[in-house]
Amino acid sequence: MRYYVVAVLLAGGLSYSLLADCEPQLKAAPAPTAVSIDTATAMLEKVKNQELVLIDVRSPEEYAEGHIPGAINMPHDQIEQYVSQLDDIRDKPILIYCRSGRRAKLALEDLKARSFADVSHLEGDMMGWNGAGLPVARM
Repeated sequence: MRYYVVAVLLAGGLSYSLLADCEPQLKAAPAPTAVSIDTATAMLEKVKNQELVLIDVRSPEEYAEGHIPGAINMPHDQIEQYVSQLDDIRDKPILIYCRSGRRAKLALEDLKARSFADVSHLEGDMMGWNGAGLPVARM
C-alpha cells in the first residue's frame, strides 16, 4: 500500500504543494478580482448621493495613504465602537472593503451579527480598486 502526503502552506501570497513522489510546485495565489469601471462609477454615484455607505476597515494610516472617495474609516478591530454611529443608517446598504479581504470579512460578520441586514463586501477590495486604476482619495 502506498501513502501520499499532501501539505498546503500559505504565506506571502504563494501556495506550496508537495505530493510524495512529485517535485514541489510553487503557484502564485490568484490576483484579486478588479472592480469594473461601470460598477465603480455606479457605486461612487450611490455614495455621493448617500444611497450607499462605504466603509474602509483598514487602519487609519492605510486609509490616509489612499482610500476610495466617499469612504469612511472604521478599523475592523474597533467596529464595535462605531456601531452606535451606524444606527442611523441601518436602512441603507453598507459596502465594506479592506486591502485584500480578510479584515472586511471579519467586519462584515460582526455587523451582520449585530443585525445589520444589508452589508456587502467589495469584491477585489483596495487591491482590485488600485489594479483597475480607479480614483483614490488621500488625506
